[in-house]
Amino acid sequence: MFTVPHFKHLLFVLTLCAAVCAAAAGPVKLYLPDAPPLTFHDYEGGNGMVGDVVLAAAARSGRLTEIIAEPWLRAQATVSKGKDLLIIPLSRTPQREARYTWIAPIMLLERAFFSLDEPVASFAEARRRYQRIGVGLGTAQVETLRREGFAEQQIVQIRLGENPARLLELRRIDAWFTGIDEALYIWHKSAARRHELRMSPPLVSTDLYLACSLDCDRQLVTQLRDAIAQLDHDGVSQRLRQAYRPMLWPTP
Repeated sequence: MFTVPHFKHLLFVLTLCAAVCAAAAGPVKLYLPDAPPLTFHDYEGGNGMVGDVVLAAAARSGRLTEIIAEPWLRAQATVSKGKDLLIIPLSRTPQREARYTWIAPIMLLERAFFSLDEPVASFAEARRRYQRIGVGLGTAQVETLRREGFAEQQIVQIRLGENPARLLELRRIDAWFTGIDEALYIWHKSAARRHELRMSPPLVSTDLYLACSLDCDRQLVTQLRDAIAQLDHDGVSQRLRQAYRPMLWPTP
């Protein structure tokens, strides 16, 4: 005799089928820089404050992921012009708005100036005092300084792998403008930590997003957006990010 399946059972089967179909389609490519503590390529404890949340969302939505390492500027161009490619951690700026499909914000990143002398209190003071300001190559910090009226000769773009803490110690830059979490992590890992790092007040903040190519499958966007919302609702995202906090404030 034919019986109508219980709704919850039917929903489970449909969800399982969707996950199997998504996995069968092959892994989705996720471009991320080695930018600790936000994202890590090879770290036994996880893939960073942003990376862990996104990978958990992908797993929850039944998606396999393949992590791709490319120079940050090239990765941004590859994803923007490609199809169904994911990228993190990307600040949603006016210059980038039309280049990507913005899936969901993962965390708020506050940015400040770091130096070895008396900290500044504003962008205006920084423009007057600093002749050379280190910023990550291809990052939103570059756009911010340009928007705030800094001259090009004041902006020193630092490639991934270069050590801004060392550049500060050697006085090759007057200040370093970056995310607070990134600065604290790098500083405490560097030999320059024997000096006192001075920080301005947070002067600007932006959400770090999971983004996709402009040409991005709607189902992929919806599944990942819903999975991230559920992780936020359940408190999982907060716990994943909190696990990295001891790296920022290590015990002396």
